[in-house]
Amino acid sequence: MTAIRTIRHTLPIVSEIFPQATERVVARYEMPDPLRDDIRLLGGLLGTILKEAGGQDLLDDVEHLRELTIRAYGDDAAALAAAAAHVNSLSLDRADQIARAFTCYFHLANLAEEYHRVRVLRSRDQAVERSLVEETIPRAFNQLAEEVGRDEALRRLQELEFRPVLTAHPTEARRRAVSRSIRRIGNLLADRDTLRPGGTALAEINRHLLAEIDVLWRTQPLRPAKPTVIDEVKSAVGVFDQTLFQTFPEVYRRLDDWLLGDDAGRATPLVRPFVRLGTWIGGDRDGNPNVTADVTRQAAAVAAEHALAALEDEAFSTARKLTMAAGDTPPSDALRGLWNRLRQLSGEAAARAEAESPGEPHRAALLVIAERIAATRRRDADLAYPTAEKLEADLRVVQDSLVAAGAPRLAYGSLQKLIWQVQTFGFHLAELEVRQHSQVHAEALAEIAEKGVNSPELSDRTREVLDTYRALGAVQARYGERAARRYIVSFTQAPEHLAAVYQLAELAFPDPDERPVIDAIPLFETFADLEGSVEILEAMLELPQVQARLAVNGRKVEVMLGYSDSSKDVGPVAATLALHTAQSRIAEWADRHDIELTLFHGRGGALGRGGGPANRAVLAQPPHSVDGRFKLTEQGEVILARYGDPVIAMRHIEQVAAATLLASAPSVEKRNASATERFRDLASALDVASRERFHALVRSEGFPQWFAQVTPLEEIGMLAIGSRPAKRGLSVNSLDDLRAIPWVFSWSQARINLAGWYGLGTALRAYAESRPDGLAELQSAFLEWPLFNTLLDNVEMSIAKTDERIAQLYLQLGDRPDLAQQVLDELRLTREWVLKVTGNAWPLEGRRVLGRAVQLRSPYVDALSLLQVRALRALRTDGASEPSQDAAARRERWQHLLLLTVNGVSAGLQNTG
Repeated sequence: MTAIRTIRHTLPIVSEIFPQATERVVARYEMPDPLRDDIRLLGGLLGTILKEAGGQDLLDDVEHLRELTIRAYGDDAAALAAAAAHVNSLSLDRADQIARAFTCYFHLANLAEEYHRVRVLRSRDQAVERSLVEETIPRAFNQLAEEVGRDEALRRLQELEFRPVLTAHPTEARRRAVSRSIRRIGNLLADRDTLRPGGTALAEINRHLLAEIDVLWRTQPLRPAKPTVIDEVKSAVGVFDQTLFQTFPEVYRRLDDWLLGDDAGRATPLVRPFVRLGTWIGGDRDGNPNVTADVTRQAAAVAAEHALAALEDEAFSTARKLTMAAGDTPPSDALRGLWNRLRQLSGEAAARAEAESPGEPHRAALLVIAERIAATRRRDADLAYPTAEKLEADLRVVQDSLVAAGAPRLAYGSLQKLIWQVQTFGFHLAELEVRQHSQVHAEALAEIAEKGVNSPELSDRTREVLDTYRALGAVQARYGERAARRYIVSFTQAPEHLAAVYQLAELAFPDPDERPVIDAIPLFETFADLEGSVEILEAMLELPQVQARLAVNGRKVEVMLGYSDSSKDVGPVAATLALHTAQSRIAEWADRHDIELTLFHGRGGALGRGGGPANRAVLAQPPHSVDGRFKLTEQGEVILARYGDPVIAMRHIEQVAAATLLASAPSVEKRNASATERFRDLASALDVASRERFHALVRSEGFPQWFAQVTPLEEIGMLAIGSRPAKRGLSVNSLDDLRAIPWVFSWSQARINLAGWYGLGTALRAYAESRPDGLAELQSAFLEWPLFNTLLDNVEMSIAKTDERIAQLYLQLGDRPDLAQQVLDELRLTREWVLKVTGNAWPLEGRRVLGRAVQLRSPYVDALSLLQVRALRALRTDGASEPSQDAAARRERWQHLLLLTVNGVSAGLQNTG
């Protein structure tokens, strides 16, 4: 844009004026012309809006700061000082406006990049046979078939499971109003590209774009109040409405077409639905007092309403396509029997269907089926389906009748899509999972033992614990067992913590016939918990309730692994290695006991919380820890990034599903097993050295208080980005109860990203210097050991988003130069040794798309960071002054600026916590 041009557009000029800046600034990644054009278009339109809204002076201030930060990005210390001076000279009102301007730019740049990804994926689909494209299910299937045979590969494909679980962890900093505005701009950008309008039509689209960007600029970026849990439920359900309902069956269809080849559309589908959506939203009460039993019921009702409404619309739409006359497409005896049953249920509905479909029995039957789905949504007991399985059975009767009548293309077309949707979403949409802290259960049992389960003196919290089970019973009774049977126990540290789940269920439901089906799932989070996991699982098998479940569920057991707290506990390197070891031991335990194991990965969006490409992580797992089943949490900004656009959602599902299928291929398991054995001593050395280095920092006296000084930790808690509190009753005197999200979020905002890399540099150097060929061994491990390769790639991404110059400004806010120096020394050491091991000249040298995205944004993020440092410095200074009304008002203004910059930096870095 004339006001905020792309870095690529500006860099040649910078390099001519400042030759020394070439290494850092000159574009290393060529930007594709369509992407450059989109960013230039959107930036130019934003510049027009800024000038209209704030005048030429606002545009000049934005432009001046932009130019200074780009020059500073080339290691021009004078330009950085000038940028800081310019920021410090701004009035608070102007600082607010500039923060909003850069944030708007990031939203538009992110949108342009997302659309370009869609453009590339569509082009690739059209140009290349899908079995040749990397990270697709056909490619994985072919490789697996070569190793185990086609029949076995098909069996594994039909047993494949990918279970994304949506969570409401507060990491989506954007308001829904902002997200909706961005989506409307995205639709206009797509129209402009795909329709290729000219003349008046082009001018009209540009006018609409200007209007929508004006809306984006004028929309308050900060939420006025925290969202309720039901607000969060509605946000997640919005993604279902927008993409998931149609996208999941489309994934199945594309795969089935490839498998069947020339028979596609007229042969029985080979693909069984393999995506099962889960959700914690409305069920996760660990540390969130806003999630009550009543909220859990409401959450299930909201999800079911959307699922049933979508199925109803799809059924009516499909019915109206089945206009085959009975003479050419005669109904089967089973269809006639179904019709008689439907007519008995509702003569009125049957009469309407017959009137609308004279002589069209398949259409008439499906119209009444659609009426029954509508009745299920309305809770009309006379006509409603009792279960989704009953609905599927009726649809199968219609489908089989069409096949018998010689119309397989009609049977396996839209009708098959509807069947897949019923199988995938049922009446519940997503499997609602409850989570609660083990200590809450222990205290509830102790209180009940003392006072009695029916005592009026029971505390509100204990009553709520019991009511949670009653809510599970109500949800299962209405929507089926699948709707809500998983109960996750946070901080499972003893088998008694799992037994407590069943004991409380029995207290809530004395009558076994009324008791809901429950699977207690241990969540191992800390380093110590991971080490003791197998011993707890051994004892769990002795529980009679677990034995009863294993007898009826095919000996299925689910175990959850927490990435967040383990990383905060021992550092990112030791946590990664501990998780890998725990998975290997748990997989061996499952094999000994003939258990069908599903490991549930509590991965966050950021690297310090287990983030990074999920498909690469799957392929690095220990042997038999995947076996065709992969489950993970999807949260915050990750949900929209991965599932907000149907094309990107399909690509993400394919990538993870392909990796899940391929992870159990003999070659992959052999590679992972041999690499783990070969580099066992390396893993042990990295674990010890990195953990010692991490503990030396975080266990230093006064570290928690210093951490709160040099990052916006306290202020992040003021952001209205989630119903869940950021702390478990924490003061800054302890990190023990600090949730991993603000821990990661705060370091990210300070441009340090410490949670994603700290300790690795020391560990790599120590190993290399302790052996004659230490560096060569590390380089071999990077090439041959998938876990180590993934770890270093993720750290490289984390370091690429780290900026030492800006980080120093944050660290100067504290009064502990010794701690600041430790952080900076380890940052330099980690950068140096990661590049030595990977052989790259700079971080992300080998990852063109990601490297380009980081480079495009960094100077603009710097501008927001300078504004944030100014606000933090003012808040830290004002905090030491005498309280007064003026001081309170001034503090509120600074807090508002700070929160604006937090929002903008999140958009610029494209991650929060």
